[in-house]
Amino acid sequence: MTSVQVPTRRAVVAGMIGAGVSLAMPAARLGAASGPPPFGTIRHQFTLVQGARPVPQVAILALAGGALDLTSFKGRLVLANFWATWCAACRSELPMLDRLAASGRSDLAVIAVSTDRNRALVAPYVKQLKLRHLAIGFDPGGLVSRVDAAELDTPFALYGMPISFLIGVTGQVEGYMTGEADWLSAEASGLFDYYAGGELGAQQSP
Repeated sequence: MTSVQVPTRRAVVAGMIGAGVSLAMPAARLGAASGPPPFGTIRHQFTLVQGARPVPQVAILALAGGALDLTSFKGRLVLANFWATWCAACRSELPMLDRLAASGRSDLAVIAVSTDRNRALVAPYVKQLKLRHLAIGFDPGGLVSRVDAAELDTPFALYGMPISFLIGVTGQVEGYMTGEADWLSAEASGLFDYYAGGELGAQQSP
């Protein structure tokens, strides 16, 4: 059986450097007429995935028990956030994602997946941050996400930490955002509205 290597901090940094070679394009460059509205920060922009890919059919162990299946949300948007307890930006972003999960938006599911090697660190960390609404999952062995996505058939390449992937209503990864972002902003809401309306899929259909 092939061993699975868990991403290290150094590997994640290396992945961030290598992010420029991905087949992707910042949404801001496309313009609202031909793509989603721009969303980003001073350092990062929401980046479209060229050739949307379906999410892997892998069960993610859930902190609350049972498993999370990313393929079970078709018809809804999913914001899948990958984070770690050692990540300073994650500490700021997770409470924001918790508020987004509690916002009552029925067409959006928010899932936060820990990549920590030591799962025992996660529950106390979640309790300390008072995260009560987020669905928390574990991926310590890189079954769903990898720094080097070429080693695994997954659209979840860890180009940075944190990193959030937006899964469209058809169950395909449409784009990603590296770094901490304001997911409660009007710009983020506009991004969700765009994909919830299926506008991109309508443009790409034959």
